[in-house]
Amino acid sequence: METVGWIRSMFSISEEIINLNNGGVSPQPKEVQDAMIRHYKKCNEGPSYFMWRILDKGREPLRKKLATLAGCLPDEIAINRNSSEAIETVIFGLNLKAGDEVVLTKQDYPNMINAWKQRELRDGIKVVWLNFNLPEDDDEKIVGEYVNAFTEKTKIAHVTHIINWTGQIMPARKIADEAHKRNIEVLLDAAHSFAHIDFKIPDTDCDYAGTSLHKWLCAPFGSGMLYIKKEKIKNIWPLLANDKPLGEDIRKFETLGTRSFPIEQAISQAIDFHTIIGPKRKEERLKYLKNYWTQQVKDIKELRFYTSFAPEKSCAITNVGIIGMKTGDFEMKLFEKYKIHTSPIVWENIDGIRITPHVYTSLADLDILVKGIREIAAANPKK
Repeated sequence: METVGWIRSMFSISEEIINLNNGGVSPQPKEVQDAMIRHYKKCNEGPSYFMWRILDKGREPLRKKLATLAGCLPDEIAINRNSSEAIETVIFGLNLKAGDEVVLTKQDYPNMINAWKQRELRDGIKVVWLNFNLPEDDDEKIVGEYVNAFTEKTKIAHVTHIINWTGQIMPARKIADEAHKRNIEVLLDAAHSFAHIDFKIPDTDCDYAGTSLHKWLCAPFGSGMLYIKKEKIKNIWPLLANDKPLGEDIRKFETLGTRSFPIEQAISQAIDFHTIIGPKRKEERLKYLKNYWTQQVKDIKELRFYTSFAPEKSCAITNVGIIGMKTGDFEMKLFEKYKIHTSPIVWENIDGIRITPHVYTSLADLDILVKGIREIAAANPKK
């Protein structure tokens, strides 16, 4: 199941490094790059004309394509710049008052955590914290932690679909079912799940969701998407002012002023590329790549994995540390000797490097990774 040649040929592969930090920002296929550059050059021929009178008209067809991919109504999708913008629009737009409670985890993304802390400081809401030791294969234990934290004052359950630090797939639908039984709304952080694992947003039954399209969809850098259930739109204030802030039109969340039309319109080519591969085939490929290298090193006693090996609990993202070695040193050794680019993570019960292949990653690249991990672990003087 080696990389299909045409897929790898669609990317600009570096000859200087092996990029295994695709979880932060994914590269774009050449056709996406070309589309963005083409639109950018066209805009510069007459900016106000080609931006506002030509490319701006492409947002509605793009909205429909995104909605088809997400499995929802076009009128439930707003196009913006990233997960933080999408999710913070909801966090700051909710009508919460002093004493209202929000449940989230210490493993959620820092921007979202800080947004909730700001609401706590500004408005007197109460943030209720969960803290998991990952990996965790027991869905009922995870759901139980949320349920135990729910009270009559709980208004929102904040759920990160895939924990960015470790790749843990959280039981989002099960949490949502329990939350809705108690009239609690669910805000889903889908930054690392959308176009990574094969699902539709309504499958999770969340009320609100946000994602970055420049991650697993491989759209241009600085592209994102906000989802809000149709009947909930009127309840959320836009982050940036709109003439109908309490209106029912999802477009009230797109009053950004001048935006990058080339970035926005090239999202369409990224959707096409993703669709050609197929969401299920893509997920299977990513799991195969993760399994290929982890199965070769998982029994090394010096290693500690923060990612589950259960097929339904993780996909492409893995976090692993070397016992007795600083994570920064591990990351540096992989890069200096083997030119492997990863992401060092030291965060709330997690202390390892995040390794994230993508569909273009070759088995030869992963063979070098395996060799590097084995040699670094064997040479660790503190083992």
